[in-house]
Amino acid sequence: MSAMNIRIETIADRDAVHALLCTAFDGDGEAGLVQSLHADGDVVLSLVAETEGVVCGHVLFSRLHVVNGDTRFPAVALAPLAVSPTHQRQGIAARLVEEAHRRLITTGETLSVVLGEPAYYGRFGYRHEDAAKFESAYQCEALQAVRWGDDAPSTGKLVYASAFGGL
Repeated sequence: MSAMNIRIETIADRDAVHALLCTAFDGDGEAGLVQSLHADGDVVLSLVAETEGVVCGHVLFSRLHVVNGDTRFPAVALAPLAVSPTHQRQGIAARLVEEAHRRLITTGETLSVVLGEPAYYGRFGYRHEDAAKFESAYQCEALQAVRWGDDAPSTGKLVYASAFGGL
């Protein structure tokens, strides 16, 4: 594998990310989600992986709130994570998630939520046990959270960005 660079997604990357998501997910649902999240201003962090100037991977974290009574606690939701089929099984997705987590922690984020394969996301510290007490339309074993701070909530209602309502 040639050298890979992980960096912040730019506006110039949007078409390549759209094409990558359509290919990786065999449809345009996730690509539409990403477009809506950008349009609504709900993107907290979006990274791309590129090899030889070609975008081969993407991860996005959007704003999520945990509502508990009158308190709204900011958190992030990981979705989507994708790698082009020709670049899969090379550790690109793992590097994207690890770099994103490092950046999120640096900027003060303390809670991330994902709906995904427990065995896969467990590698990054996500656990259903940390999400089990949240009220969510997505509540199941695949709903997982990772906490980076003792002040991160463990209960409350998860309120996703409005773009998730279209899924």
